[in-house]
Formats: sequence, structure tokens, C-alpha cells
Amino acid sequence: MEQTLPAEFIEMLRSYGDDYAGPLLHGLSEPPQVSVRANILKGATPLPGADIVPWCEQGFYLPERPVFAADPAWHQGLYYVQDASSMIYGEAVNRIVDRFLSKDIPLRYLDACAAPGGKSIAALEALPPQSLVVSNELDRHRANILAENMAKEGSPFSVVCRGDASRLAKLKDAFDIVAVDAPCSGEGMMRKEAEAIRQWSQGLIADCGAVQREILSALWNALRPGGVLIYSTCTFNRTENELNVAFIAEELGGESIGLGLADDYKGIFPGIGTPYHCCRLAPGHVRGEGLFIAALRKPGDAPAQKSSKKTAQKPLSGFSRRCVTVPESFVEQTSPQGITLLPAVHAAFISEISRKTEILRAGLPVAVPKGRDYVPCHELALSVALSSSSFPRMDLDYAGAMAYLRGEILTNLPDGLPKDFVLVCYGGQPLGFVKNIGRRANNLYPDALRLRLSPRYLPPEAPASLITLTR
Repeated sequence: MEQTLPAEFIEMLRSYGDDYAGPLLHGLSEPPQVSVRANILKGATPLPGADIVPWCEQGFYLPERPVFAADPAWHQGLYYVQDASSMIYGEAVNRIVDRFLSKDIPLRYLDACAAPGGKSIAALEALPPQSLVVSNELDRHRANILAENMAKEGSPFSVVCRGDASRLAKLKDAFDIVAVDAPCSGEGMMRKEAEAIRQWSQGLIADCGAVQREILSALWNALRPGGVLIYSTCTFNRTENELNVAFIAEELGGESIGLGLADDYKGIFPGIGTPYHCCRLAPGHVRGEGLFIAALRKPGDAPAQKSSKKTAQKPLSGFSRRCVTVPESFVEQTSPQGITLLPAVHAAFISEISRKTEILRAGLPVAVPKGRDYVPCHELALSVALSSSSFPRMDLDYAGAMAYLRGEILTNLPDGLPKDFVLVCYGGQPLGFVKNIGRRANNLYPDALRLRLSPRYLPPEAPASLITLTR
């Protein structure tokens, strides 16, 4: 480690006991692990023999960090780069749904501090079918990254919004699960980010703890009676962790619920000096970064809420109808900015969210107007709802795929390719759209996403696949 850990920080860890502090301090001197999770919504799974993350069957470790930007599968959303400790979220949501909610109806899930998106992705994969995940982020740059990552995941049952989380607290009793991965002092990132060491102080811890309690107090209002709040941080101190769980229980009235994670997985540590159910993941104990997580149920009981499919429903236009596999599952929303399809079961609720905060992306953006025509959105190409027969397709080799991702015009088109919007693919999986105008195809890959990686950093041939596809 380039920087020495603060003596006061080491002393704080030592006060938690040698069984915890010893391995953790050693782990902070070791290089971090690289791990990714395969996107099961798109039929991706780890390769046979992969080094699987114990609590996430679609998560696996890599022996070294490759250049992910040089892999078309990363751009296609077939896998997501995520720290192994954060992958515990999927298993936590699975257990919450199984034990305290229902697997038989769609649920509403709020990820209040969501960027860059890994925990929202875990929730999408763990919740019952057609459940809605609302992902919020305050910082605009981070919110844009969040929207990009959720688009790659491909689910139309997703809303990305930007603003203070307190705006969503105005949606009283609206969510079955509220996840607060709170802004924190970042101790769990010390071996990855030197700034986490430089900024550390007891004052920062106290300030973060106060902000976290404000966020929790506000968002408790948005959780329905009988719903579950998931609280997490990427830090080690008790002020931001166990003491805030005590605050939720003693001041807000939450009922601490055990998920059994520390019992079932080697290396996950229980809470320190607390009667409440908590879990600690830390370097030296697990092959991942620092993460604290706890779950608390809101007393009472209220049914899971869902919008009626009769609300604001109208037939889809011909363009939209041909684009998706199950058009009756959506309602169409048109505006001067374009056409968006919203899940019918959540359409009214999404409209309610739009009155409380700024929505960056909701449901499935289908097309934007251009003159008298509509141009298909890039999000449509990456969506799991896309109908495979909706557009003519063109497969690219590795060099062609990287040229496409750089935004280059495509030539040498196959004979018989219609003059139309064309879905370009790599490895049989969608990559984006072009407009075939005859001798060439104009590239429709979004400017903001175009690959800036110099060709000299690209491998001479396609990198080995990190995942396998089941469909």
C-alpha cells in the first residue's frame, strides 16, 4: 500500500478484537481481487470451472484485470464488473423475498443511492418477475453512468432518476424494499483508492453518520408497513454501521431480521457489539472489499402495491409493437423527445415518480423522432424485451465490432441487406443499430458511449470469452 494507514484508524480496528482486526489489516496490504457477474437476464453464465463467488452463483473471480473496454461482451451487457463483496446484495434480496415478502407478485424496490448500479442489477435478477427497480443518484455524472449500466443490463422494469433521495420519501408507503447504500467515509475502499486514506478522520465519520441518519429517517416514510429496509455501507467503523442499525431499530421502529449470511458463508463476520443482526465483509476475511449490510422490517402489514394494467393503457403503435416480444405487457408513452414503453403493471406509479423527481430513463426507450421518421434507441438494441425478428441483422467480426464501437461508418455490407435500420451483432448478440443507405451503413452508436481506447491497446484478435451463453 502506497500510503500508511492512519494510526487512529488501526487503533479503532484493534478495539474490535484481534479475530476481526488482524486478518483485515493484513488484507488491506494485499492487492484487490477482480470479479464480474454474468447477466442471467441475457442467458449469460460463468464458464465451466470458473472461480465462483460463494454467495453469487453468477459471480466469479478473474486471475487478473483484462481491458474490459476491448471486449464487445462488456459493451453488450453480458457481464458486469463488480466487487465480490457487493454481490452479497443479490443473496440478501433473495432471502428477504423468500422469508418476508412474496415470490408470487411483482414488487417495488428502491435503490436510493444507486450509482454505479451493481446493487440495482443484483436486485433486478433476484426479485420476482415484473418487479420494478427504481435507482436513484444525486450526482449527475454518476447518475448518467448508472443509467448507462442499467441500460446494458437490459431489463425494461427499471427506472433511473436523479435527485435528493428525500424527494422519493414523498412516495409514502410506496416500496416493498428500500435499499440505502449510504454515502460513507469509504474505509472499505482504502486498498483501492488512496483518497479514502487521505480523507479519513473521526470528524468525517461523525459527519457521515449524521447524514446517513437523515437519509434513513426520510426514506423510512417510503417503505410500506411489512416492507424491508436494507442498510449498507463500504466502511468498517461502528458509528456508520452498528450504531445506525440501532438508530433504525430504536428511533424509527425497525425490526432487525436475520438473513443467516454470516452463518452460511465462511469469512462473513457478524455485527460487533450489537444485539441486532448485521454482517461484515472485509479484506482478509473474504475475497472482496469492505461491506456492511443489515436488514430491518417496518412493523405492520400492507399488501404489495402495483398499478392496474387498466391505467393509462392504449394500443402500441405499429413501430413499437414490432419491436418487443410481448407488446401487451407495455403501455406507450409519446412525447416530442420520442417513444418510450413502460411496463403496464407499473405505468401509473412511474408517472407518480416523475412528479416527485427527475427521471433520466424509465422502462424501454424505443425511438426518437428524426424528420418524418423514427430512429431506434440504443437501449432497444440492448433490451431483453427486443423481438429478434423486428430488424434485419448483420453479424460483425471482432475488428468490425470494435470499429462500430468507435463510431465508424461501416462498409463492405453483405449482399441483400435491406436499406433500413439494421441491428448489428457480435457473437450472435445485439451490439447496436446502423442505418443501411446502400454502399455504407451510418453508425447510430451513441456519441457519449463511443470507444476512446486507442487501437494500439486492442488485442490482435478477439479476447477469450469470460462467459458462456445458454440462449
